[in-house]
Amino acid sequence: MFKEIVKPRKPAVNWDKIKLLAFDCDGVLTQGGIIYGNEGQELKDFDARDGLGFMMLRSTDIQTAVITGRTSEALARRCQDLKIDHVYQKIPYKLKLAEELLKKLGLGFENMLFMGDDWNDFPLMKAVAVSVCPADAAAGIPQLVDYVTQAKGGEGAVRECIEMVLKKKGIYEQAIQAYLARIS
Repeated sequence: MFKEIVKPRKPAVNWDKIKLLAFDCDGVLTQGGIIYGNEGQELKDFDARDGLGFMMLRSTDIQTAVITGRTSEALARRCQDLKIDHVYQKIPYKLKLAEELLKKLGLGFENMLFMGDDWNDFPLMKAVAVSVCPADAAAGIPQLVDYVTQAKGGEGAVRECIEMVLKKKGIYEQAIQAYLARIS
């Protein structure tokens, strides 16, 4: 028999304090599938719309991170392409790593949003100011987070999350204009 997990009440979010957006990989940045090639390589399918969301963040003071339990050259390349500020792979204890990262950055959990999709993400999601999961997160997770995207993992959920943060902070239009100025 399962013990009921009750979501603790959090204080209202001060969106101006959110300075770090961190994401899990499999099931968030990807649909969660893992493809092994004949030569032993691991392939992942990333959503281009999520990538543009990271580009929009570049003109803000928001830092980005990926914290994942697996190791993947494909993820390392994607994070490099998107200029994600902090990338941590093969991390079994995401909460502990986040504590260390926040300390290094001079921030606290009140400054962090984390998006995950499964139980290995839950300890960190419980600690941060804002927790988010994609629409197709593992059973039980959507009931415990602050926000559930309409999009599924690997299908624009990260972009939806990024846009929500930019809108809540009141800098969405500014971020779009800065992005367009960089590419014009």
